[in-house]
Amino acid sequence: MFLGFGEVMMRIAPAGHRRLAQVLPGSVDCTFAGAEANCCVSLSMLGAKARYLTMVPQNMLGDAVVANLRGLGVDTSAIARRGEGRLGVYYVETGANQRGSTVTYDREYSAISLAGPEEYDLTAAFEGVRWLHATGITPSLSEKAYQATLAVVREAKRRGCTVSCDLNYRKKLWRWRSGTKPNLLARECMSEVLQSVDLLIANEEDAADVLDIHAEGTNIEAGRLNIAGYLQVAREITRRFPNISRIAVTLRESYSADHNNWGAMLYEKSHDKALYAPLDAAGNYNPYEIRDIVDRVGGGDSFAAGLMFALNTPEHADPQQALKFAVAASCLKHSIIGDFNFTSREEVESLMGGSGSGRVRR
Repeated sequence: MFLGFGEVMMRIAPAGHRRLAQVLPGSVDCTFAGAEANCCVSLSMLGAKARYLTMVPQNMLGDAVVANLRGLGVDTSAIARRGEGRLGVYYVETGANQRGSTVTYDREYSAISLAGPEEYDLTAAFEGVRWLHATGITPSLSEKAYQATLAVVREAKRRGCTVSCDLNYRKKLWRWRSGTKPNLLARECMSEVLQSVDLLIANEEDAADVLDIHAEGTNIEAGRLNIAGYLQVAREITRRFPNISRIAVTLRESYSADHNNWGAMLYEKSHDKALYAPLDAAGNYNPYEIRDIVDRVGGGDSFAAGLMFALNTPEHADPQQALKFAVAASCLKHSIIGDFNFTSREEVESLMGGSGSGRVRR
């Protein structure tokens, strides 16, 4: 059983590539989203058992969240409710060509930001759980949310669970301590969280902003990555945090909002070795070239879920195979509107096997 802990929100977005100013007042698409919830849904879609731990308001919106996640196969028994607080909201405009996607948060006074660790029944939440997944987003909301995150990851380690964490730095958040810059607050708090982590997931910006570790020769805006530089980044992270045994780094080359190259690296501390995926026939790194992106939001979460699933599935548990599975799963997410990755294990395995032409399957 996997357990995810974090905030679930309502996602509000105009249809297609429209901007909010074009549709308001008027109709928008409303779905649910949130990094850890995205992972739980992806795990469920792939065939794993996933439980979600969060705090939602005791009202109709909270009811809708629980019903939606339960309907997607996620175990909602650990979701806590409170009368004070609201459901967080985020607004997204999907970019196109040279205009990037934009996100606007409306998360202050959300139920989870007001809830301390004592409000969660961790004994029930961890029943039957072997793997916990958390991120750097929830502790960015408030001091109470940070303390709750810390309590959850420490409880996981006390129980002998494997802990994965996606750094997921959000520069628009981490504002809860007056006078402290967001990246410095994130660095302080995540340094405590990471002491309980086994598998760390990050991208180049996360490592630079939160840990002040930089990949030499990389220019994200120019779409240029120095792949070899990430091995040194991973080594430095494990030097600072010896408990971390694996580091996964997503490798996104962004040429425009519609055109990205996508792959990943997995560093195995025990062998001091970096694995890459996808690979060409000669065994060289050869990223997926994704054109005409439908929605890239949630791509990193689908990668995390794919990696967790594969590492715990005998047919894909070999680290190279697991990385290949995770990258394929997240590649497919770019074709799906919304945060949730409505992709099956069969579809992922089909892409892994080379079926990426997009032909109609009858």
